Amino acid sequence: MTMKNLSLELRYLKTLKAIHQSGSLIDAARRLHLTQSALSHQLKELEHRIGMEVFIRKSRPPRFTTAGLKLLELAEEVLPRFKATEQSLLRLAGGQSGRLHIAIECHSCYQWLMPTISEYRKHWAEVEMDFSTAFNFAPLPALSRGELDLVVTSDPTPIDGIEYIPLFRYEMMLAIAKTHPLKEKEFVSPIDLKNEVLITYPVEQNRLAIFYDFLDPSGIEPASTRTAELTLMMLQLVASQRGVAALPCWALAEYLDKGQVAAVRLGKEGLWSTLYAAVRAEQKEQPYIASFIYSARETCFETLTAILPI
Repeated sequence: MTMKNLSLELRYLKTLKAIHQSGSLIDAARRLHLTQSALSHQLKELEHRIGMEVFIRKSRPPRFTTAGLKLLELAEEVLPRFKATEQSLLRLAGGQSGRLHIAIECHSCYQWLMPTISEYRKHWAEVEMDFSTAFNFAPLPALSRGELDLVVTSDPTPIDGIEYIPLFRYEMMLAIAKTHPLKEKEFVSPIDLKNEVLITYPVEQNRLAIFYDFLDPSGIEPASTRTAELTLMMLQLVASQRGVAALPCWALAEYLDKGQVAAVRLGKEGLWSTLYAAVRAEQKEQPYIASFIYSARETCFETLTAILPI
């Protein structure tokens, strides 16, 4: 086969990079918003075009062949340049300056928000940026009034003029001490929390999924509640058997890997939430805001584990 027959496409490079980063065809398909069959078809199409396999079948995690490594090397070189060019075109189309004041509703968002901001600043240095937690004020009304430009929230309250752009879906898990009796259960029911101290972020209970989607429908309340602003502090309290906490799966991953706490599923099907970027409708198409949301989605799937595309 001669080089003129190698019709490489950008989507193939994105697929190989996703497989390399996720270490799993299943996770790569989710990250790319593809079904497994569609991803497999794309790989077969690529291998047919180049006349070689790109990774060794049945290897866990996928092990790339020499041809696959060459293409992966190309992806690492080309994709960042492609993304930078996209950002440059957006700046040319919409101007380089603007204001992006962001509020977030939980500290666990920092795990992907900070890398997102770092990447974003490379391309939008002239945008005035600021962000804060949303513990001490109501961020969505502030967004509606124009005091904020974007709110990261899992509570899409209907407000005229505000649009909610989904970022990803994630599972809430119950963090418990390593010796907690609930560790032996496949999943917990609302009644299992009746005698527990529930540790939460300092926000209203009606904005917490553990209450409105799990406990409230069953009419169950925990024995008591206490709050902590920092995820680290919440998990230290959990580890020292001071209570239990419902946290996003990505916020728990590091602590579970280190064996500092344990976690159990909330309900047989799990307790799932969606994280949104809330923006004013008239600003939704502003290039510097659209670019931030795009960067946030990409960074989420590169940084976090066990999340799903919408």
